[in-house]
Order: sequence, then C-alpha cells, then structure tokens
Amino acid sequence: MDDLRPNPEALLASVQNESARAHRGRLKIFFGYAAGVGKTFAMLQAAQRELAEGREVIVGYVEPHNRPETEALLVGLEQLPTLSIPYRGVTLREFDLDAALARHPDLLLVDELAHSNAEGCRHSKRWQDVEELLAAGINVYSTLNVQHLESLNDVIAQITGVTVQETLPDHVFEQAEEIELIDLTPEELVERLREGKIYLTAQAERALRHFFQRANLTVLRELALRQSADRIHADVQSERQTQRTGRTWPTHERLVVCVGPSPTSAKVIRSAKRMAMGLRAEWIAVTVETSQTLHMSDDARERLGANLRLAEDLGADSRILSGTDAAEEIVSFARESNATKIVVGKPLQSRWQSLWSGSLVEDLLRLSGDIDVYIIRGVGEPQRGGRPSKSINPQTNSTGYLIELLATTAASCLGALLLRWHVTEANIVMVFLATVLFTSARYGRGPGILASVFGVLAFDFFLIPPYLTFAVADAQYVLTFLVLLAVSLTTSHLTARLREQVEASRLRERRTEALYKLGKQLSGAMGTDFLLLMAGQQLSQTFGGEWAVLLPDDKNHLSARWSTRNSPAIDTNLSAVATWSFEHNKPCGRGTETLPNVGALVVPLSGSQRTAGVLIGWGAAAELWSLPDSRRHLETAAGLIALALERDRLTIEARQSELDAESERLRNVLLNSLSHDLRTPLAVIAGASSSLLQRSAGAVSGLDRELLQTIYEESDRLSKLIDSLLQITRIEAGGVHVQKEWNVPEEVLGAAIRRVQQQFPRRVFELEVPPDLPLVPMDAVLIEQVCFNLLENACRYSPVETHIQLTASIVGADLQICVADRGPGLATDELERVFQKFYRGSAVPLGDQRGAGLGLAICQAIIMAHHGTIRAENRQGGGALFSLTLPRGDNPPMITDV
Repeated sequence: MDDLRPNPEALLASVQNESARAHRGRLKIFFGYAAGVGKTFAMLQAAQRELAEGREVIVGYVEPHNRPETEALLVGLEQLPTLSIPYRGVTLREFDLDAALARHPDLLLVDELAHSNAEGCRHSKRWQDVEELLAAGINVYSTLNVQHLESLNDVIAQITGVTVQETLPDHVFEQAEEIELIDLTPEELVERLREGKIYLTAQAERALRHFFQRANLTVLRELALRQSADRIHADVQSERQTQRTGRTWPTHERLVVCVGPSPTSAKVIRSAKRMAMGLRAEWIAVTVETSQTLHMSDDARERLGANLRLAEDLGADSRILSGTDAAEEIVSFARESNATKIVVGKPLQSRWQSLWSGSLVEDLLRLSGDIDVYIIRGVGEPQRGGRPSKSINPQTNSTGYLIELLATTAASCLGALLLRWHVTEANIVMVFLATVLFTSARYGRGPGILASVFGVLAFDFFLIPPYLTFAVADAQYVLTFLVLLAVSLTTSHLTARLREQVEASRLRERRTEALYKLGKQLSGAMGTDFLLLMAGQQLSQTFGGEWAVLLPDDKNHLSARWSTRNSPAIDTNLSAVATWSFEHNKPCGRGTETLPNVGALVVPLSGSQRTAGVLIGWGAAAELWSLPDSRRHLETAAGLIALALERDRLTIEARQSELDAESERLRNVLLNSLSHDLRTPLAVIAGASSSLLQRSAGAVSGLDRELLQTIYEESDRLSKLIDSLLQITRIEAGGVHVQKEWNVPEEVLGAAIRRVQQQFPRRVFELEVPPDLPLVPMDAVLIEQVCFNLLENACRYSPVETHIQLTASIVGADLQICVADRGPGLATDELERVFQKFYRGSAVPLGDQRGAGLGLAICQAIIMAHHGTIRAENRQGGGALFSLTLPRGDNPPMITDV
C-alpha cells in the first residue's frame, strides 16, 4: 500500500498559512496585456453580479476613461468621494484610503493597481494602499497590465522601446488570491483603438505608430498568457498540497530519471531526453546516496559524475538525494515534484542476484502507485581512461575475515567450556550470536555472513553429539541449525545495514560541520587577506590537496592572493585557464568537460552580483569534480567564500561611500559659505567698475580704461563662477525641484541661442527642428540653462568661422537634443570624465580662458533630475558632439491654431 501520509512540516506550514489568511481580505486582479482590452469593464461587470447577489460593493476609485459603456456599469454602485490634491497648478483626483477604511465595505473596487499616488498621499503607490485595505480585512478588486510587473520592466523596454515608470513588485501579483485574464486579440484591440474607444483620434494615431504596434501587442499578449499559465500552475500545486493526498496530478508531464554509476546509464539519459522532448516535459536526473554508495569504487564514482554531467548538458535539472532505500527516496521525490513518469535502466543482474540483493526496478514498480515507470534497456558505454578501480568497501578487507575466524574459534572454545559447566545449548547459542553481532558491526556484511555460517558449523561440529563430526544424532537439531542460521544471517544483515547508515550519517555530519565551520569563520572575518587565510585553511582541512585563490585587480587581471605552502607555481597556461573560468563563470580543468587535460581544477567563486575570483586545486583537490557528492560540497564552499568576499568588498565600498559623502558635504558647505561671502563684494566691484567706465568715457587714458574694463570682465566672470557653484550645490542638496510643464522644444532652444549670441555676437548657429515636433514635459528654465552651457562651451572651443549646430528630434520614446561643433574634440578617456565636477579637459579654449569645470556637471545633474541621459562623443571630421535625451511623456496636449 502506498504511504500517502502528508509531510508534517508541509502540513504545519499549510495550517499557519490558512490561519494568517483567515483575517485578511482577498485580492482579485483583472489582468491584461494593454490598455483597452476591457479590464475595468470586466471588473465592473463582476461587481454588478456580486451586488445582485446581495453583497456590499463600494467603488473606491475607478477610471472610466470617458468610455460610455464603462460609465454605464457604474450606475447603481455606491462611490466613495475622491481626494482632490493640488499639484503644480492642476487638481489631481486620488483614491481616499482613510474614507475606505472608515467605510469598511465587504468588497471595494480600486482601479489601476500600479498607479503612482500624488505627493501628499499616505503611500507613494496604490498597491500599498491595497495592502493596507487587505490587512484590514477588506476584499479588493483591481486591474493590472503585464508591463507593470517589475520583473518584466527591462524585457518590455527592450521589446517596445518604452520604459514603463509605474511598476509594482511581483509578490503583490503572486499573493493575489485570484487572477482573471482579460484577453483580446491584437487585431480587435487595434480596431477598438481606431474606432476611438480607447484614446482620442490624434492620440490613437500616435499610439498606433509607437506602443500599439501589432508586433508589440503580440509579444505583450504572450507575456500575459505565460504569467497567467504560471499562476494557474502555482494554484494547482497549492491545491494539490491542500488536498494532502500525496498523489500525482498529471496536469503536465514531468520525468524523473534514475542515474547511477552503471555504464548503461548514458543510454537511459539520452532516451529520457528524447522522451522529454517528445512530451515537451521537464525532466530531472536523480541519484540517491545510500549506505551502499559509500563503498563505491573510484571508477564508479567517476562514471556517476560523468552521467550526471551528461544529464545536465542535455538540459536536465540534477538532484542528489540521501536515504536508506533508493526506491523509496525516488518515489517520494517524484510525488513531491508532481512527476508523472519515472525512467530507469533495465537491470543487468540475474534473477538470483535480484532475489539476494534486491532490485531497484521491482521496488519502483511496487511503490510507484499512479506514477508510470519506464524501463529502458541500456547499452554499455566504452570505458573512459582513468585511474584503476580501487574499492574502499571494507567487505574486501582480509583483516575482517581473519578476525571473524578467530572470533568463531574463541566462541567455540567458550561454548565447550560452558558445556562442561552444564550450561544449556540454548544459552551457548547466544555466544555465537554475539560473535555475529560483533563481526557485522565492526567489519561489515561479508564477515558477518561468514560468521553466521561458520558459527552454525562450529556449533554442530564441537558442541552437538556426536562431537567432532557434522553428523547429528537427533533430527531436531536440524531445525535448531536452520533457525540459528536464519537468525544469524538476519542479525548480520541488520547490524551491517545499521553500521552503514551510521557511516553515512557521520559523513553527512562531517560535511555539514565543515560547511558550518567555514561559514562561521567567514562571517566573522574582516579584510580580504585574513578572510582568504581562514577559507584556505578550511579548504585544506576538508578536501586535502593544494589550493590557491586568485582575485581580480582593478583591470580584472587575476593574481594569486593566497596559496598553500606546497602549491605549484601558476604558469602562463594555467593562468589562461583561470582567466577563462573567471570570465565565463564556469569550472574547467581536471574532471570537467572543459580543458580536462589540465593538471589542476579551476572553480569560479560565483557571488550574487559577479564572479569574485577563482579557486585552483592540485593533487587530491583536483579529483573532487569527478565525484558528485564532493563536487556539490566544493560548489557550496566556493559559494560561501564568494559571498564572504562580496560582503567584504561591499563593506569597504560602503565605508568609502560614507567618507566620500562626508567629504562632499563638507566641500559643499565650504563652497556654499564662500560663495555667499564672495557674492556681495564681487557685486560691489562689478558695479563700481561699470560706473567708472560709463562716467569716464573720454576722460581716462587708454591704459586706465583698459584696466577698468579688465576689472569689470574678471569680476563678472568670477560672479558667474560663484553662481555655478551655488547652483551645483543646490542641485546636489535637492534644493532645486524640477517644475515639469508641457513646452515647445523649439522655443526653449531659441531662447538659449539668443542668450549665447549676446556673449558671442560673431558666432553663427544652425537650428534644426522638425515642424511636427510635439510638446515635451520639461522645466524650461533648467533645460535652457543646459543648452546655454553646451553652446557656450562650443563657442569657447571651436574656431570663430565655423558654425555650431543645434538639433532636436524624436528618437523612440525620447526627445533628443544635440550640440555639435568643429573644435579639437575630446580625448577618449575624457568622454566620461568631462561631466565630473571641477574637471577641465586637455583642450585649450579660445583666449585661454578656462572655466572652473562646473558647466557640464550642472548639465548632467539637471538632465538626471529629468530622468534623462547626456553623453559626449567625437564627430567624424573633427569636433565634439553632446547629446541629451528627455522622456517625451504620454498623451501630450494638442496644439491648435487660433
């Protein structure tokens, strides 16, 4: 009979989960792939059905989008008043969370789950409002599009070219009790868009050219369907665990493939791969560590490792299970993973061997229940070259058999002595059973079986009349011998099995203890060198052999940071192998499939963010990868070391960031103070020199007038420098707020050109703007300052007779503005550094009047505040090109001619 009792831990977790949900509201999400598929319409239809059934339904916030059919469904539903929040000259309508909590309805409708709330609301995101409602026990209906899931944000941007700003964490979607997919074909959605049922005509035409292209809609629809299918699969698994039947629910195919050290396993793995491809099924390769596997030969371990790597190369997920019975562990794992089929190789042993030692296939057939078992006839693979097979099974130890013979002889002598003392034969039998127990527990199954047989023969030969012969005077002793033999063999088997289980438990305990010790030491270590010393010592103690750790420098060149005393030198070839492993984040060298002829094993230290370095092992350490259990152990140890190095690096970076921030704060305070203190006297100097120049026209000699002019110009230049210092400090301190409004880009660029022409009247500017350029949200004053700084730089660094080009165009979802000149350009290493504060390039400006290196830093700060980008590059034919991008925004107002 199948053991279908529920897992106690899973049962406890289920009870705790149900208890936590008992007092929490339920969230239902109407899920779609684009605006206009009918999410809000479907939500209102469901609300009307709930209202008709007598349920209390309240509308917290619904955006009808001026669609008559949607507004019609609001009739009869009580609506909460919305919050009116003034924001930059307009009044925004927002969901009133406090009113909803006070009203506390049974069901509340809250549209647009990913919406960003206006400033002044309690939460910055609407999904946070919904979380508070659910915690208060209020059931919520809401809507969501697939592009608003945080995990898909970069995927959507790559496909559509549009970066969605409003996102919500995936766990909100995953924790919803119900997901209803609202689907519509892209053709129907485009038709609705053209009919004006989603946007106004002008907006609809613009949407069709960009986000609502058929290719984009098709991909978005596939993503939405996949998310829904994944959610349904998760619901099926949850329901299956709730039923606690332990039976397989064959909603989709999943294969479990049994992998062992047999040379025939390779064919079984390839057959399972073909079967999985034909069924479009997931497949998992499993092997079981039992007490018997502890005594596998080195050759068998290498074959097992090679078979597991073959399965992984073919796309399987490999697992190493532990237990006392391989068949029970495999079936239990198959049930937990909801597998529908188990694939196993046909046994090569004879019928008598199966009866004596048991058969995995027969055990699987007996235990599998409703899981199908496929038996594949394997074909032996040619043996790979390697070291000779050397069994470590203590059954082959001749010492155990010799001790067994001595113990049986001693038991016979003791039995003869006890017989003289008139001790009954039943008590003397206990001496031989004790010998069997001792031999089996100390030396294993083989000597134990031999002790059972020799014990019965010795008991008959020495202690049963007629003595010193195997003849039996009383036929009843034959039954005694048979019972004694059966009890001895059973005792021997159980004792040997218990011994093997103890050995397996000790091995697992040593592994766990070694990993725990390594993790504990690394958690308290500070400093890279000390950390590597602790890790290296633990590696040497756990795995043996010689080790070295290579870490990258600032240029990602690997160098040895720690090694054992007797580790070989790292030559050029091994260094190249280590570099390959570091760059590809894959193991290579001895025992792997990549560069297996190298005399060392190279394992990458894979951290959560990047590869921290590599481990190199020689000698016994180089053989670890071919053994599955040692490989997993080594992978875990390498992961712990990588995480410790990553933690140490992040700690150093955090401290450096704190120092940099403090230094920057002090510098800003100093600059701000100096700027304010210098501003007044500079204004006095500029004003006085300007007045003297105006009053003394013709009354002052040429030299004196030239000196006055110099005083005025330099004071004016210094005043502009102080203004720049104040501006950059205000921006970095968050004192400058971007006031975005819809602006005509051509007007902003024209204003910047007029300002520059006042300073450089001889320069010629070429402005290129397409006639259909739309309105773009921006802070016109700040963007004008950016363009002014870029044009001023172009004038200072390019010849007077050359023209300066200023262009604007729409690129994807952004407005791009470019300023190009024909000056000396920038050095390659200066393309990024020119935006650093106080950095001045190597080129010499006209008139040799260098700035303070703040203009481009101010430009970058302003553009970043607009969520845009700015970069510099060199033009073909000479000169520099500065380009900046600004998000063009959604749904700009239309410009109408009056």
